[in-house]
Amino acid sequence: MRILLTNDDGIHAEGLETLERIARALTDDVWIAAPEYEQSGAGRALTLSDPLRVRKVRDRTWAVEGTPTDCVMMGVRELVEGAKPDLVLSGVNRGQNLAEDVTMSGTVAGAIEGMALGIPSIALSQAMTYFHDEVTAHWETAEAFGPGIVRRLLEVGWPEDVIMNVNFPALPPEQVTEVEVTRQGFRDNHMRTFEKRTDLRGRNYYWMGFTGKLSQPADGTDLRAIYDGRISVSPLHIDLTHMPTVNNLKGVLGGAPPKA
Repeated sequence: MRILLTNDDGIHAEGLETLERIARALTDDVWIAAPEYEQSGAGRALTLSDPLRVRKVRDRTWAVEGTPTDCVMMGVRELVEGAKPDLVLSGVNRGQNLAEDVTMSGTVAGAIEGMALGIPSIALSQAMTYFHDEVTAHWETAEAFGPGIVRRLLEVGWPEDVIMNVNFPALPPEQVTEVEVTRQGFRDNHMRTFEKRTDLRGRNYYWMGFTGKLSQPADGTDLRAIYDGRISVSPLHIDLTHMPTVNNLKGVLGGAPPKA
């Protein structure tokens, strides 16, 4: 099996090192194309107005001055020699990718680009623990369970227009006892915020971030699984059409367009 790795935290991220160990537990045929710089929150952005520069880091490993989408496209179409990859793994992200945040996630976007290129793709993320000024990421949890989950997913398979979004809870491996197949949740509060600051020249600027306030998610969602210390596996696809509204509108908006 040939595996292409990418992420959105950058070529030097600890999570990418974890992902490489996960991949090498499955095969020796591992290739890496990851962003030169952090691309968290880049979503499915594609670099169109600037040239893409690629730096070879070592054998079968490249840093791309672009987004995760750029990296996977370059990896599959240009950098990986010979046969195209059999699997794309994106991550392991520093922090969870759940609920509505999956639409902004560069980690998820890397997997979506793999799917768009006809390759089974999985996004992996490690939730973190925040305590005062300390942030703890249990990379050993993703490493302990990642190979088995990926192997099992490959055994059962999934539709070609679907990616798998895997999130590991912010716990050490010995405290994780369950895996749950979940649906994408939606938070009942708005986590994103910003702080207005002033630089030394008296000019205002804004720093984006998250409040860290927890929601009250429903059972069966990715949020609830992670909150309760379970590994979440969510099948995702990019068809955002809301069919009930389509069906409702057909009766009132179909046919000749209304005039002003």
